[in-house]
Amino acid sequence: MNALPPVTNTDDIRYLGRVLGDVIREMGGERLFEATEVIRSASVDRHRGGGPPVDHHLDALSLDETLDFVRGFMLFSMLANLAEDRQGVAAEEGADVASALQKLAGEGVDHDQVCALLDHALIAPVLTAHPTEVRRKSMIDHRNRIAALMALRDAGAEETSAGDRIDEAIMRQVALLWQTRVLRRERLYVTDEVETALSYLRDVFLPVIPALYQRWDRAMGRRLPAFLKPGSWIGGDRDGNPYVTADSLRTALSKASAAALGYYLDELHALGTELSISSDHATIDEAVIALAEASGDTGASRSDEPYRRALSGIYARLAATYQKLVGTPPPRPAARVAEPYPDPAALRADLVTLARPLSEGAGGLLSSSGAIGRLIRAVEVFGFHLATLDLRQNSAVHERVVAELLKNAGVCDDYLALDEAERVAMLNRELASARGLTSRFITYSEETTKELEIVAAVAEAHTTYGPASIRQYIVSMCQSVSDLLEVHLLLKEAGLYVPGDPPRAAVMAVPLFETIGDLEAAPTIMRAWFALPEVAAIARGRGHQEVMIGYSDSNKDGGYLTSGWQLSKASTALKPVFEAAGVGMQLFHGRGGAVGRGGGSAFAAIRAQPPGTVQGRIRITEQGEVIAGKYGTRESAITNLEAMTSATLLASLSPAPLSNTENETFAAAMDTLSDTAFHAYRDLVYGTEGFNAFFRQMTPIAEISGLKIGSRPASRKKSSRIEDLRAIPWVFSWAQARVMLPGWYGVGHALAAFQDKALLADMAEGWPLFGAMLANMEMVLAKSDMGIAERYAGLVEDEKLGARIFGRIRDDWQQTCDGLLEVTGQSRLLEKHPALDASIRLRLPYIEPLNLLQIELMRRHRAGEDDPRIAEGILLSINAIATALRNSG
Repeated sequence: MNALPPVTNTDDIRYLGRVLGDVIREMGGERLFEATEVIRSASVDRHRGGGPPVDHHLDALSLDETLDFVRGFMLFSMLANLAEDRQGVAAEEGADVASALQKLAGEGVDHDQVCALLDHALIAPVLTAHPTEVRRKSMIDHRNRIAALMALRDAGAEETSAGDRIDEAIMRQVALLWQTRVLRRERLYVTDEVETALSYLRDVFLPVIPALYQRWDRAMGRRLPAFLKPGSWIGGDRDGNPYVTADSLRTALSKASAAALGYYLDELHALGTELSISSDHATIDEAVIALAEASGDTGASRSDEPYRRALSGIYARLAATYQKLVGTPPPRPAARVAEPYPDPAALRADLVTLARPLSEGAGGLLSSSGAIGRLIRAVEVFGFHLATLDLRQNSAVHERVVAELLKNAGVCDDYLALDEAERVAMLNRELASARGLTSRFITYSEETTKELEIVAAVAEAHTTYGPASIRQYIVSMCQSVSDLLEVHLLLKEAGLYVPGDPPRAAVMAVPLFETIGDLEAAPTIMRAWFALPEVAAIARGRGHQEVMIGYSDSNKDGGYLTSGWQLSKASTALKPVFEAAGVGMQLFHGRGGAVGRGGGSAFAAIRAQPPGTVQGRIRITEQGEVIAGKYGTRESAITNLEAMTSATLLASLSPAPLSNTENETFAAAMDTLSDTAFHAYRDLVYGTEGFNAFFRQMTPIAEISGLKIGSRPASRKKSSRIEDLRAIPWVFSWAQARVMLPGWYGVGHALAAFQDKALLADMAEGWPLFGAMLANMEMVLAKSDMGIAERYAGLVEDEKLGARIFGRIRDDWQQTCDGLLEVTGQSRLLEKHPALDASIRLRLPYIEPLNLLQIELMRRHRAGEDDPRIAEGILLSINAIATALRNSG
């Protein structure tokens, strides 16, 4: 094996590391600083030259020093992440729209073809509240302030606009980080999650997306339609979360509307100070004069300034809209009373009235591509709702609710006893009838009442904020056509499904196929769905139908390789089903942050989608720590939204990378690999006696629940079975123990058993899907550490059980590494990816001591020691390890 290349810190990391060291010395004391330096140096030496473990240095720490040490290492990892993000380590070559257009042009795709695609396109990052972000928002805010100060430092500034010296301001922010409480004391509520998501939507998405369109319009030489729009689940995702109610839905919608309208008001106010055009010096368009006259602004000082008068009127109308939709006056009230806007289109029309003559006159010097153009674009994208809010609920809940409604209405005594054909027939009869099922004279169960209140709140939202506020109703664990029809029946009770010829559905029922079996059944279910004339009519009228595919649960069900392959196969198999129905296909990818949950490069993942399955329409979940990582700053948001958009263009318009023969050969090979990997994974996780106990004792799964990082329980049911555990804590626990099992287990068996190694090398080199899967797995293998993992295995009470199962895991890890290196032609992991290699190896010396401390603290905690500092230390270590690993959940 070749010697590992040296890892050198960047200037930013060295600078921020020195600042942190100074803060620790000043605030933590010289003893803590010296102890931290000794451990840091010893761990770095060990990773560079194979020195002894650092256990004896760690043993010398008192409990209080342990807590401070963990905080220090966590902050270094946070600052190292910041430094890397600033230097574009996360950016990928060619992952921007300009590069994509250049590549497409080289492939014979011109701008007209790109525009034709974008005319019906939708690209949507969808924020969810999945609990994998361990950092408090306060920590992230300080981190972002440091990033802004570092940008000023780069520009050569010595002082901030407020007069603070840059270096002193950075030192102050790091000191504030040191004194900021890391752990949440109370569990998160849905309202907390709403506020966190809004901070990203308000502070980043609102200003960034219009600016991106401005850039793309220039690149295309024309104004593009609004195809990039954010979404959210937060406040509407009820699957397994009893705390999401109609009230939380209303709160989420109201706060989102307040954020959007507040932004527009601020921009209007700024425009009023800018557009000082006087009728004494310019010819004013008659439509602008009419807006000015209708504004009610009769101030003598503005009598010759029609744009300002018109903007005053627009501001007054928008302020009235804010009052109507939000229920409170805006932060900066209008000077006069006005009629609210009925919808975003009316606001946009007034803004266009002002923008058009600016663009057409004065030789284009006042072109509307400036501030007013960005505001028009913002209104197009964000409307009065900010981000489209999805609903989600488990199909089992719908079954129970529909059964109760049908029974109380005297339609069917036992709906649950019907077979699928009988259910579909009954639901179709009810959907064709104008009669409702509910009655105010009947008292329904708490569950049914709650679900009816939800759909009623959705109807209110459509009336208040417009139909773009809620468009999708996702059905978790969807396994039949009746699972989707049940949603239509509930929507009908709120007037959101209207019978007729054709019927109308204001909200789309979206199946979520999660397990391996669900993915295999997806084409059959969708074929039967489109076979219903009413459904086909609705879908054709809409132009598309969405299908959501789940990465997390399919991985937990069948392992990494089988999950990735079955997701691809399901997408491919769905394409002809949609074509036969004459309906556009919109896939919603339920990805997480960790590789075991579909994480990794979104640019590579989108480009690796099967040919013909993207079609310019794609939605992708953004979860947990990924949100802060990708959208924590405007710069990182620009990078990641460019990557998502460029990848979608390339996946939709580039020629297929493989010939038909290659497709058939590679697919057959993947079937073989997947089958071997699936059986190896299932045998370990679900077929090995004692594995559940091994997992729960080896990993900090029990301790993770104390982090209070989300509003919903870790398990779907009150059960300790792995089958009922949510995928997030499953993946998160394995990452903490440095095993990363969901991101690779079973692949080693598959690669070793496959005889044609030359074919595997061809697949890795020429097939984007296989190449992306191997690249993501390689990153996971590089972040894992079987030496540390063996220490965690020592926590298993039955030593023989622990040794036996861990031995299998360790052997397959080695087999997987060997197989990967052979297929990719490398002598060591990440040999061909030096930037990522350096990034990971920079962190390893800072993660190992945290793991060792976590193991010891867990051992003491489980032995019954009740010192609260032990429990706090465990939670701090979980936080610190997750921060260092970055995509661990």
